[in-house]
Amino acid sequence: MSHKFKLRQQVRMLQNGFSDKLTSSGDIFEIVQLMPEDRNGEASYRIRSRMGERAVRESEIASVG
Repeated sequence: MSHKFKLRQQVRMLQNGFSDKLTSSGDIFEIVQLMPEDRNGEASYRIRSRMGERAVRESEIASVG
């Protein structure tokens, strides 16, 4: 599987049923690293916002705009 999103692309977290101090419904994140696929073959990313940085799966984010 190839990565759907590119470095420096802006994305939003999709609603996943929980929230934490790093995610707000309106936060925009920037992709800072393309990571290897997980055990299920899903692409992963490191994303960063003004609140911090985190790792996410491709299914957890959507492009802005």
